[in-house]
Amino acid sequence: MAVTLKDFYADWCGPCKTQDPILDELEEDWADRFEVEKINVDEEQDVANQYQVRSLPTLIVENDDGVVERFVGVTQREDLEDALEKAGA
Repeated sequence: MAVTLKDFYADWCGPCKTQDPILDELEEDWADRFEVEKINVDEEQDVANQYQVRSLPTLIVENDDGVVERFVGVTQREDLEDALEKAGA
C-alpha cells in the first residue's frame, strides 16, 4: 500500500519552516516507507482547495484508501509516526 504525507506550505509561513526539519528527519529515518509530497498553496490552490486546507502548515497522511489523518499546525514527529503506521507505512 502506498503511503503519502502531503505537506501543504507557503514560503511566507513561519511555522512551515519549523515543520521542515521534523519532516526531513522523519523522511530520512523511514527511508522508502512513505513519500512526502510538498504542496505550495500559493502555486497549487486547486489542490489546497480539494483537501480543504485553511491553515498552514497542514499535513495529510494518505494511503490507497484515502485520508488517514490530518494535522494542522506544527506537528511533532511522534504524532506523524503514529499516523504513518496507522496508514500502513
